[in-house]
Amino acid sequence: MVWACGPGKTRFGHWGATFRAGEACMSEQEQAEIRLEFARLKQEHADFDAAINAMIATGCDPLQVQRMKKKKLAIKDRLTHLEDRVIPDIIA
Repeated sequence: MVWACGPGKTRFGHWGATFRAGEACMSEQEQAEIRLEFARLKQEHADFDAAINAMIATGCDPLQVQRMKKKKLAIKDRLTHLEDRVIPDIIA
């Protein structure tokens, strides 16, 4: 998929949506909101990491640890999605 951010400018994205030349790119406010959510999720990911390490150190139930790891992975996936929205995937 190609997003056109003005005449002659393109970037590649995901999910098959195409934006034609002349359509607006992501606004500065949208980028700022994404970066803010990214920072929040990054902190939440670090918190889950610390919690998982504490659970392992205290000998917590392995099933609970596995559930926490699954939640941490979901946060990581969301971080990757947000990063892809802000940083274009340009093929050289």
